[in-house]
Amino acid sequence: MAKYIYQYRNWTHFTWDYQAINSLFGRVRLMQGKIIGQMNALGFSAKEETSLTALTSDVVKSSEIEGELLNYEQVRSSIARRLGINTAGLVPSSRHIESIVEMMLDATQRYEMPLTEERLFGWHAALFPTGYSGPYKIEVGKYRTSEMSVVSGAIGKEKVRYEAIEKERVKPEMDIFLKWLNDDHTLDPVLKAAIAHFWFIIIHPFDDGNGRIGRAISDMLLARAENSNERFYSMSGQILIERKQYYKILQKVQHGSGDITPWLDWFLNCLLNAIQTTEAATQRILQKAEFWKQHEHTLINERQRLMINKLFDGFEGKLQTSKWAKITKTSTDTALRDIKDLIAKKILRQTSEGGRNASYLLVEKDSSRTA
Repeated sequence: MAKYIYQYRNWTHFTWDYQAINSLFGRVRLMQGKIIGQMNALGFSAKEETSLTALTSDVVKSSEIEGELLNYEQVRSSIARRLGINTAGLVPSSRHIESIVEMMLDATQRYEMPLTEERLFGWHAALFPTGYSGPYKIEVGKYRTSEMSVVSGAIGKEKVRYEAIEKERVKPEMDIFLKWLNDDHTLDPVLKAAIAHFWFIIIHPFDDGNGRIGRAISDMLLARAENSNERFYSMSGQILIERKQYYKILQKVQHGSGDITPWLDWFLNCLLNAIQTTEAATQRILQKAEFWKQHEHTLINERQRLMINKLFDGFEGKLQTSKWAKITKTSTDTALRDIKDLIAKKILRQTSEGGRNASYLLVEKDSSRTA
């Protein structure tokens, strides 16, 4: 079997092809600046809501990557309470969720603080407050003292995906990692986020939770890169979408001899995709804000307001009279009158289908897409 990267001498002297990633790296940095500019144009409440959504997604999706499904509303409420965000519909959160949120907020809100062994142990203890991972008792709040293999597949057909660094090497390797992370300021923080993620995963210092803590370290360094504790995109959300590729590229580079160009290329592309997803959502928010500014003196009833907002927020399927009636809890006759009124005001337009199949689109949204 091919050697693991950590079996080479001076394995942490990573190399990469600057030319291969330079253009992509430039695009990521440009998009980071662009998204912050767009957010500042949104206004305080929309900006706050976007940040809350991104943080919630990061917590939920990072756990989902590991097969754990958290209650979205509980996570959102926990974050809102901790950040002092006034939002409707707050629900109580479990102790487990409170602990996971605490870890993520420590990483992103206190991003300037050094990452010490003690802080890392605190994160790990927050992930596993009972001392168990599922039905299994694990070592919590300290480095592992046993060998570690990452195994997948059905019982009896398990396949070893990765054998981590020997237990005796964990502490000295982590000392080197933390010293580099805290003291080396030669690298751009975005590249540092990518390298730190990979380096930490290779060491695999804990019994469990290595993936989530590795992603939290990336989030902390990305916050440093933007010099902001406001998060507007979810890297973990994008990793979940690209999960197969994530594991595939980790497996490929873990057997390399130190050239991590493929990993950096994947990480930067994933980060770019995460930012672009947020940019598209931001454009919808800006279009919506502009629409209501244009129509602040237009007579629009509450049913119409509800449906227009739903269309801006991403309406599922086609908007037909029957759907309008169902959502607004009114008759089809009233729904049709509401729709015809908005057509007359040039807010909605009918698509080419007629009769019972007639459906409707926002004029503004439709024209902005085809412009």
